[in-house]
Amino acid sequence: MKIVIAMDSFKGSLTSMEAGQAVAQGIHRADANASILARPLADGGEGTVEALIQGMDGIRQTVTVTGPLGAPVVCEYGILKNGQTAVLEMSSAAGLTLVPKDKRNPLFTTTYGVGEAILDAIKKGCRRFLIGIGGSATNDGGIGMLQALDFDFLNREGKQIPFGASGLAQLCSIHTGHVPPELSECEFNIACDVTNPLCGELGCSAVYGPQKGATPAMVRQMEEGLYRFAVLAKSQFPKADPRLPGTGAAGGLGFAFLTFTNAVLESGVHIILSETGLEKDIQNADLIITGEGRLDGQTAMGKAPIGVARLAKKYGKPVLAFAGSVTREASLCNENGIDAFFPILRRITTLEEAMEPQNAKANLADTAEQAFRLWSLTAFS
Repeated sequence: MKIVIAMDSFKGSLTSMEAGQAVAQGIHRADANASILARPLADGGEGTVEALIQGMDGIRQTVTVTGPLGAPVVCEYGILKNGQTAVLEMSSAAGLTLVPKDKRNPLFTTTYGVGEAILDAIKKGCRRFLIGIGGSATNDGGIGMLQALDFDFLNREGKQIPFGASGLAQLCSIHTGHVPPELSECEFNIACDVTNPLCGELGCSAVYGPQKGATPAMVRQMEEGLYRFAVLAKSQFPKADPRLPGTGAAGGLGFAFLTFTNAVLESGVHIILSETGLEKDIQNADLIITGEGRLDGQTAMGKAPIGVARLAKKYGKPVLAFAGSVTREASLCNENGIDAFFPILRRITTLEEAMEPQNAKANLADTAEQAFRLWSLTAFS
């Protein structure tokens, strides 16, 4: 019996690998001889670095960078065991959670720290980057990141424009003479699950600016600045296309990556599934197990467990899923490759008790054991 487990994290409770190991523990109670392979799973957002470090023998790195408000923050990223691939969540350097609510103003928040983290990894020998760009506090079009990588964004006096979206109003020229040559050797796989263009009614300023503290007047100012940036970039860099889906991701960081680096924007789940080689593991398995903290209608729209399920169905494999909780809309998961799912709560409890890691591990292991006992009866009857 060969079983592949790919669990997304139970956010605030269990990491991807902790959840997978709990499921494995429960199955081994029912069948000590089962061959189990637990693989990391994430969607490119929070938990991606942790999942790949734990699941692929990565090494955790820490570097002090410029945070979104300009003050130093400690950014964590991972270098995978080949020594060439860095895994980074931009939110660890420029995320909204790093900015107190009363200080949120995307006119001044910067992505400079993201570029500093990339530069640190380049200096350590990395040339491949897997970067999740969700959860940003910024709307600077990625110029902060590029400034950290020694692109020059200059005003009329030939000086660097200031941090944040407000600086875009002063932008007059872009120069690349100081960019380190190693950057041209790098490839960037950007986990991006939004399709917003850079500007317009569906652009980053209009759609995401208010979430980051922008007033209507700020939105108009940021829109004008990004349009100015896009026009200037297009005049010098043929790849620049602010209409492309995803260019508005993370306040225009998607546009910066596509225009100024060797980058592709992909589904976060697709990147992780490809990087971990899960498809090959699934081909040789008898049963696939996945899940996440909460299964609901959004899960069915393509979140990580559905990515696993669809890959499994490509090879006709049965799929079970476990979750901390499920909603009525979770039944849509059955139409998208998950054959059966199980909530793991076994008694009435508070949310705090349910999310306590030891309780979550025990509930997950106990539920997995019983579900596997039932599946074994039907599979070999």
